[in-house]
Amino acid sequence: MIGHVSIGRSFYHCISYCLEDKIELSEEKKLLLATQDHLQHKERAEILEYNKCFGNKYELTQQFKDVRKLSRRVEKPMLHLTLRLAPEDVLTKEQFREIGRQCVKEFGVADNQYICVLHKDTKEQHIHIAANRVGFNGKVANDSNSYKRMAELCRRLEKQYGLQEVLSPKVFLSPKDRLLPRHDSRKEKLKADIQQTLKHANTYLGFERQMRNLGYKVLKERGISFIDDKKVKIKGSEIGFSLAKIEMILHQKQQLALKNTDEEKKRNKNSLPISITFKTEKQQEVKQNFNQETAGEEVIKQVLGVIGHLMNSEYPLEYIDTELQRNLQKKKKKSGLRR
Repeated sequence: MIGHVSIGRSFYHCISYCLEDKIELSEEKKLLLATQDHLQHKERAEILEYNKCFGNKYELTQQFKDVRKLSRRVEKPMLHLTLRLAPEDVLTKEQFREIGRQCVKEFGVADNQYICVLHKDTKEQHIHIAANRVGFNGKVANDSNSYKRMAELCRRLEKQYGLQEVLSPKVFLSPKDRLLPRHDSRKEKLKADIQQTLKHANTYLGFERQMRNLGYKVLKERGISFIDDKKVKIKGSEIGFSLAKIEMILHQKQQLALKNTDEEKKRNKNSLPISITFKTEKQQEVKQNFNQETAGEEVIKQVLGVIGHLMNSEYPLEYIDTELQRNLQKKKKKSGLRR
């Protein structure tokens, strides 16, 4: 189970998101998606529970605003909680209601206004809770350590309902537990996608384009990060592929390709004319094709042989061509001065 918690200023926008279909989908698109993935994109939201509130999004918003007036000092009165199951896990609506009650209790809003909503447009079952942080007594629910509290709640719920256990973020673990090896399928998939893309891409723009085609949003700043289709952001350095390493692998591929091309030109220039060895036109054509295929295979073998080591996310950056590394550093310094 994965949990998310956030606070905001607008009751209306949060409640609308929980109760309505995705605004970017037309009616035709909803029907098309429903036939493709067999999920409910039209009228995706089902309210499991109202607590001390009722009505549509306009009525709920006004009720929340009325209670919010009891504490005018709070800047962000909206509390938005999300709990998402793993793809293989399934719970009943009543179990989700109970989970929602435990969640609002954990965050101190069990006696406040809130709605618990089940969304049906994803393969992973998940609920949203839109709650008013301001209670009827005028007190505001504390939002400190919210991420840690959510992680601990998810671990308890996993054990209680026999769900798949998910690793909590390292920052919330004890120093001893942080040293334990962790298997993160999301990071493993990203690492494999980067390795596969680097085998085919020859330039950074080509690399970024292919990663986007795989469903990732690529953020290139001082480093590089990737955002997957679940909006999860992962730094390249976390999986052994920093921006510097990716750029060096691509440059190394270009250098090797150029080197092999130059060597092939020299061999062709120094070799005897094909007509001396082969008398017929057919024999000349066969010989020429054979030479080209052999040269091409040789280039591929040499490139993959060297790049194969660099593709390993554990391969140290220090072992990459030092001259190439110095040249890249000079280019970065020059570009930095121009800025």
